[in-house]
Amino acid sequence: MRFSKWLPLLAVVGSFALTACPSEKPAETATPPAAAGPPKAPAFNADTAYAYTTRQVAFGPRVPNSKAHIACGNYLVATLKRFGLPVREQPFQAMTFDGTQISARNIVAQYQPQAARRIAIFAHWDTRPFADADKVHKNAPMDGASDGASAVATALEIARELSLQPEKMAPNVGVDIILFDAEDWGHDETSQADVKNQLEGSGDSWCLGSQYWAKHLLPTGYKAEYGILLDMVGAKNGRFTREGTSLQNARSVVDKVWNTAAKIGYSDYFLFSDTGAILDDHKYTNDAGVPTIDIYDHPPFGGEYFPPYHHTTADNMSIIDRKTMKAVGQTVLQVLYQE
Repeated sequence: MRFSKWLPLLAVVGSFALTACPSEKPAETATPPAAAGPPKAPAFNADTAYAYTTRQVAFGPRVPNSKAHIACGNYLVATLKRFGLPVREQPFQAMTFDGTQISARNIVAQYQPQAARRIAIFAHWDTRPFADADKVHKNAPMDGASDGASAVATALEIARELSLQPEKMAPNVGVDIILFDAEDWGHDETSQADVKNQLEGSGDSWCLGSQYWAKHLLPTGYKAEYGILLDMVGAKNGRFTREGTSLQNARSVVDKVWNTAAKIGYSDYFLFSDTGAILDDHKYTNDAGVPTIDIYDHPPFGGEYFPPYHHTTADNMSIIDRKTMKAVGQTVLQVLYQE
């Protein structure tokens, strides 16, 4: 979006009429001060966010219990610490729907930890262990470039930009980057009807990391004014609709984010259309008392809830687009700076 600066046109008067009181000065009219606009957020660097996405994918599928998963987790912790943020890890054990015992960890970093007012940015950093929605490679591992990595990368770039700001340019809120593990190892009744869900009747098989965090809040007694969950925010032609659980639990936050996106030129990405609720990490952050919305890629047409690449081997770096990440990251940064 281009902004033009118009110089005021100055009228030059070439002659003056004589008056009876030549010593009098014409009355001066005070110019009213310009209305102050919203604080301008720093620029979100889409190239850096793209690089963070690439780095995560380069580890290989980030499936709990794998070497790639451990290495990527260590990278995320080290990166957030490099930004100068205090970082805490929350290890936990869980059983997945197919009976696999996993070791996982949530990662929590805080910008301006002393601030009383806080906003949370959530994302999940693991990948699904199988591309069960893939028509050809149903049991193949998947990269999760958009589903996971792009969201984490966007959160990392937001954290980096915030860490670079001098104190006088900081937003008026503290920001918490909370990365959940073991979100994507759940039972899909559509694609896995032939697989028994061993957690049926005893709990949700999805979102194991956010379930654990909601029951064991970190930091202890954690409170935030609201949260923004990022999930699948990096694909070409990504589109984001106003999701049902978000509208039910945090309508004012939905309005804030979507209106901000429209004001700064991203209404082609953030669509003013309402779609049904999905099960995602925001279900549990809402349960924990943090009104949370979900920004995720939703097909703008048809009856599908998820784009064609979802849970397939097509979710790789070839679909990642800097423009989509810029639209999301810049919008979220602007929202933070308007608080």
